[in-house]
Amino acid sequence: MNHKLTQLAEAAGLLLEWENSDGEPCQLSESVQRTLLEILGFPTESEAALDESLQRLKRLHAPDHPAEWPPLITADPDTPITLPSPLSPGTAFILILEEGSRVEGTLDRDGMLPSISEIGYHQLHIADTQLTLAVAPQRCFFPSEASSESTPRLWGLAAQLYSLRRSGDGGIGDVLALENFVAPAAKLGADALAISPTHAMFSANPDNYSPYSPSTRLLNNVLYSAPETLLGEDRVRDAQARNGLQAELSRLETDDLLDWPGAARAKLSWLRFLYDDFMSCEDDATQALRQKMQEFRQAGGELLEDHCRFEALQREFGPSNWRDWPEALRDPASPELARFAETRAHEIGFHVFLQWLAADGLSRAQHAARENGMAIGLIADLAVGADAAGSQTWSRQEDMLEGVSIGAPPDLFNGQGQNWGLAAFSPFGLKRSGFRSFIDMLRSALAHAGGLRIDHVLGLMRLWLVPQGASATEGGYLRYPLDDMLRLVALESWRHRAIVIGEDLGTVAPGFRQQLEARGILGMQVLWFEQDKDSNYLAASQWSPDALATTSTHDLPTVAGWWAGRDIEWRDRLGLFKASQSLESELQARRHERAKLATTLGLLGSTPTTQTLEAADIPASQVLDACARHLGGTSTPLVLLPVEDVLGLEEQANLPNSTDEHPNWRRRWATDASDLLASDEVRQRLGALTLSRKSALKETTSQSALFGRPTHE
Repeated sequence: MNHKLTQLAEAAGLLLEWENSDGEPCQLSESVQRTLLEILGFPTESEAALDESLQRLKRLHAPDHPAEWPPLITADPDTPITLPSPLSPGTAFILILEEGSRVEGTLDRDGMLPSISEIGYHQLHIADTQLTLAVAPQRCFFPSEASSESTPRLWGLAAQLYSLRRSGDGGIGDVLALENFVAPAAKLGADALAISPTHAMFSANPDNYSPYSPSTRLLNNVLYSAPETLLGEDRVRDAQARNGLQAELSRLETDDLLDWPGAARAKLSWLRFLYDDFMSCEDDATQALRQKMQEFRQAGGELLEDHCRFEALQREFGPSNWRDWPEALRDPASPELARFAETRAHEIGFHVFLQWLAADGLSRAQHAARENGMAIGLIADLAVGADAAGSQTWSRQEDMLEGVSIGAPPDLFNGQGQNWGLAAFSPFGLKRSGFRSFIDMLRSALAHAGGLRIDHVLGLMRLWLVPQGASATEGGYLRYPLDDMLRLVALESWRHRAIVIGEDLGTVAPGFRQQLEARGILGMQVLWFEQDKDSNYLAASQWSPDALATTSTHDLPTVAGWWAGRDIEWRDRLGLFKASQSLESELQARRHERAKLATTLGLLGSTPTTQTLEAADIPASQVLDACARHLGGTSTPLVLLPVEDVLGLEEQANLPNSTDEHPNWRRRWATDASDLLASDEVRQRLGALTLSRKSALKETTSQSALFGRPTHE
């Protein structure tokens, strides 16, 4: 063992030991250590290189003087603050609080900054240095604050935004369909609506449409825009008529599966006509709207300009990797790029226009949700990474890692591990920039939402990174500044008065869920995984009160699909069984699992007499109703029921480890969004969920009164 290499790897944040999903110890090989260290920028080819890399890391972790401090540090309120490097006790400082007041003082006898009670982004002046001090609340905004209930028992729905329909949508569910959907959902008792990611994609490459592989997580997907709300239906119809695509739009609108490339090209085509009309019209109303767009552009600043320039560059060079562009244009700050922007002002303005429309539509949908009585409203979804060839990796190169992609180690479901092909933040780059991109990402996601779901929240602590060209098994874990990132999540959560959910499924480090709980981040409990050591499904009373409850996710079977064995059919068709599995073995296992679930749901009476069930033995509608009541009876503060499980649909949104073989992210729902919940069966199902939520609250309240416990969680 090379002890100096080990020392360097640990200092750089590589995990040398961890436990896999079976609880077995794993170790990072020396060869993978060297590969990842080289990618991180710490050469290892000689003893001298190791020494130099160690010295650089030492200076990064413990700067010699304040001039080398990072531009932002985080802190908890009412706790003395350790500075990045020691200063003498009694050193004077000035703190300008975010609200404008000024605090003067000196470091205490331990050389620490006295505690600050006010949360916010404050400016610290000390030792000829200025930095931002982000003081965060102890925990995130919680459902109890959102609902003003000490013991919230809320429920909501989870929807794939693109699946929603409305007349005139041109084949893609959009923000107007979303706005049309929130009112009937709220009237039936929903307090939240979790939606699929709305991150910006590639207008020049609509074939790339996975919502979890965006161009950037800092802006919105313009294909979800609905300009009718701002510019009126007449203007939209006129643009579509001038474009001559009415027949194509009608065809796309009636398709059962979303044709992303076709629908995107058609929509962007008529949107260009609409933009030209908008920019040339001189009536007072249009001029007022152009002023609002200009204000939006000014507020968006460099972040918005960079993305819109990227979109214009992709239109110029085609859907290529920006690393293949002329060298000068690979740098967003180059003079050549500025000259390009001057010559393409109209094209760049078009993409500003699209972002303005998308942001306005999301804002209207959230406003409608709150106006109709939802305590939370929209819950945005934050993807774990960005496409390596996208806008974010181009505009924020110093914040991103090159040469690796995010994935997952081998586990129970994927014996060879996973490589998601996504670019990751650089933990060193984040600190150097004062967490600029991380904060911008949170603010973008929360701008028009009352909640945020962080996909693969484990990535705030560690990410499995796979070197370019290597298999997923040749990756390793890299640590991230968890405490800093959790503080920033809590701070932005309170500033936006939005709850936070962490998707904590998969291989979870010991103690991680407790850290989320301490920060007020709800974990996720999925019906299929809530089992005891004997694989029996847990009673509602056994579910944790510190995580939301849901039947399924977009990557897992729907209830009706699971009951029918539809997921098994798909895995058999696509050859996704493990070596130890077969179609018959999986079907037989499902017969046992059905009986276990039916037992827990109370569908077999108090004394079940069967250990296996066929799908036909109990109608799927009864199972769906029972699942809704079951989740409603848990003590979790929030239940999210996927729309697929409200409607009783068999097909899931996404089938992992498949591409064109399964229509991932393409399924659309048959009924108009405003009528999607109108059937008697759906209303009865959601009514039962509402009643079970109220019953769970009464039971918790009575138990608290009986045992003298406070009801606030």
